[in-house]
Amino acid sequence: MPANTTGSEAPLLESGGFKFRDLNKNGKLDVYEDKRKPIEDRVEDLLSQMTIEEKAGMMFHSMIGMNPDGTLAEQQTMFNPIATSELVLNRLLNHFNVYNVADPRQMAEWHNRLQKLAEKTRLVIPVTISSDPRHTFIKDTAVNIATDAFSKWPEPTGLAATRDEKLVQEFADIARQEYIAVGIRTALHPMADLATEPRWARINGTFGEDAALSAKMVTAYIKGFQGPKIGPESVACMTKHFPGGGPQKDGEDPHFSFGKDQVYPGNNFDYHLIPFEAAFKAGTAQIMPYYGRPLGLPLEEVGFGYNHDVVTGLLRKKYGFDGVVCTDWLLVNSVIIDGKEAIEAKCWGAENLSTEERVKKIIDAGCDQFGGEACPEVVIDLVKSGKIKEERIDESVRRLLRDKFRLGLFDSPLVDPEATVKIVGNSAFRKAGETAQRKSIVLLKNGRQDNEKILPLKGKPRIYIEGIEPETAKEYGEVVQTPEQADLAILRLSAPFEPREGLLESMFHAGDLDFKGKEKNRILELCDKLPVIVDIFLDRPAVIPEIAGKCVALLGNFGANDAAVLDILFGRFSPVGKLPFELPSSMEAVKKQKEDVPYDSENPLFPFGFGLRY
Repeated sequence: MPANTTGSEAPLLESGGFKFRDLNKNGKLDVYEDKRKPIEDRVEDLLSQMTIEEKAGMMFHSMIGMNPDGTLAEQQTMFNPIATSELVLNRLLNHFNVYNVADPRQMAEWHNRLQKLAEKTRLVIPVTISSDPRHTFIKDTAVNIATDAFSKWPEPTGLAATRDEKLVQEFADIARQEYIAVGIRTALHPMADLATEPRWARINGTFGEDAALSAKMVTAYIKGFQGPKIGPESVACMTKHFPGGGPQKDGEDPHFSFGKDQVYPGNNFDYHLIPFEAAFKAGTAQIMPYYGRPLGLPLEEVGFGYNHDVVTGLLRKKYGFDGVVCTDWLLVNSVIIDGKEAIEAKCWGAENLSTEERVKKIIDAGCDQFGGEACPEVVIDLVKSGKIKEERIDESVRRLLRDKFRLGLFDSPLVDPEATVKIVGNSAFRKAGETAQRKSIVLLKNGRQDNEKILPLKGKPRIYIEGIEPETAKEYGEVVQTPEQADLAILRLSAPFEPREGLLESMFHAGDLDFKGKEKNRILELCDKLPVIVDIFLDRPAVIPEIAGKCVALLGNFGANDAAVLDILFGRFSPVGKLPFELPSSMEAVKKQKEDVPYDSENPLFPFGFGLRY
């Protein structure tokens, strides 16, 4: 049945299984659905009607903002650099990555408004919304956007610490439901990279340094988000960062020119492919190459998104991957704020190319979509000038349309704001996340050198706390104001890093992994005064030999609230976690290890897989 009946006998325009009559008396399209056609037929129907302008718009996956009240953002900000109406109606983009978001109901309403805006385009192609991880604890706008409205889970490293594939799939299934409720249909995750270089700033997003463990976790993760096959109840996974973004020279990240090199001193390139092979087997819908350029390999020394040897030779031909390949963000253009370069383009090995040449090289490499970019006019000019054949553009658009159809976006693009409130962050989902937090915590030390066990704590001792909310701690012990008043101290710390300047650099925890100077001395002096229990957030593998030696008990967490940690300490939940990476014994050992080789530092303080019980 038609959505609007006007009696018009205007000729039908077919669009991917939808049939549109001409404009009715209200200036709206009359919509007739035809879901009986196979998806491939619907794709070809729509592709055959698209102009080069419409095709080019699909190839850009831009950032987009929303107002707190759920209205469309037309003002310009760093994460909404172009007005929404300009992106959708003029540049004809329909893939968007959201950063800062409104409350769930308002986000659902925003999503519906955006889909209604897309209805004003000629072929009424629905919008696909994507997001970085939102269910963890780290709030880093560059790569990880914890959102308190969603259920709260440990970082992927913490999921790996549980060694529980069923739990990982449960997480992904819950996250899928919460994503769909607010209109997010593409997950810009999981990270299948391996944490073989302990200084790398993005370790918290991985499943650790062991390829076999990561492969199991990646498989469970994709199954939870996508299901047995991609359909209307799926969230498509964009697995990243092919062919493995872990082996960064000196641990520096290729978001920055000084970290653009990936190196393989251990000749271990193939090891990093193992989790991606698992992702292919699990049916990942999409793949994102990383920024880095490979050195010392029989591959062109350009960033992976520009790299024909990697995208076409390895990904397309060797592995036969025919899903969407989307570049990481901002490979082509720098971010300019107030006339100055705020974020540099990640065009490693292609720095001397023009914008047009960069776009052409990425397309020639085999990529389908440009992450974080919004310059479809460049693709249009390349086709019209004969530098790229339209048939090549069709290959990419065909893949992009296929995913929209598989996800059911053409058939049911809107979400229900009322249902959103009941789904997102509901009590059952939060309870599951709370359990996962506790299962992920690793007990690293329990007692003094004489093997006298400290944990689990008994009774309600007088406790001096740092990094813990007093109201929460009061449920477990008597909170005192000074160490001198306490029976013991409980400190919640974060793994050390070197603060850096710069808009984007300041968001990354990079550099050395050890406590230094006054802060280290303060902690050690406290350990001399009374028994100290240390819990440390391991977003990277901290180097803490002196602290581990002097404290009476040591926990490692990967995203856990105060109650989760205290439940472990007081025996309300028994520790079961195991380290997803080793903790090195010194910075000297870190510097001697090979960037591409797992668990290879000399005499680690705690080896991969370590975890005590009681």
